[in-house]
Amino acid sequence: MENYDSSIYDKLSVAVDLLVFTIENDALKILMVERSEDPFANMLALPGVFVGIKETLDEAAIRGIREEAGLEDIYFEQLYSFGEVERDPRMRIISVAYMALVPIEKLNFHAGERTLSAKLVDVKELLGSDEKVAFDHKKIIEYGRWRLANKVEYTKIAFHLVGEEFTLPNLQKVYEILLGKSLYKANFRKKIAPMIEETDRSTSGDAHRPSKLYRLKDEE
Repeated sequence: MENYDSSIYDKLSVAVDLLVFTIENDALKILMVERSEDPFANMLALPGVFVGIKETLDEAAIRGIREEAGLEDIYFEQLYSFGEVERDPRMRIISVAYMALVPIEKLNFHAGERTLSAKLVDVKELLGSDEKVAFDHKKIIEYGRWRLANKVEYTKIAFHLVGEEFTLPNLQKVYEILLGKSLYKANFRKKIAPMIEETDRSTSGDAHRPSKLYRLKDEE
């Protein structure tokens, strides 16, 4: 390796961008930040950072969501890589997107070190509007929304948007929001029955009749 010359290759940078999804007021929301610096200063963007030279992608994702939105200890998974040549006006940058899902009651966030503000944005409204978003982040959000709807069908990903204990109507509503369609109660409960178990607890019933609380079964 003593004769290896890395200077013969073009250099590029790698970034990670974070899609943090939650459900608020029966709508799918995504966490976005207002950029404080160019390019795209004052525009909405996904939280993201460049990957450090001695940092793994996962480590950069954890750091990025902490630095830009003040979030820690959340579930996330790698989503997709975006590498169009001119996706960033500064230089050649490839972005590895990560997807996170957090129940609204656990989503405490704030503006980070390089952002003016952080807020939740309605995904359906954003994707259906002409609003400009920094970089290619609207395309990334669109892909993440599509991927999320697909994964609901064959994984337990929807359970990351409810608490450890939940009612069946609440869980069904989460599925319906992610899938973008109504579900028949009997069919839904039959499908999820192998994945859940009843607890010995119920809701308080202050406004409605008490509802039984369930939880996700432990992996065998």
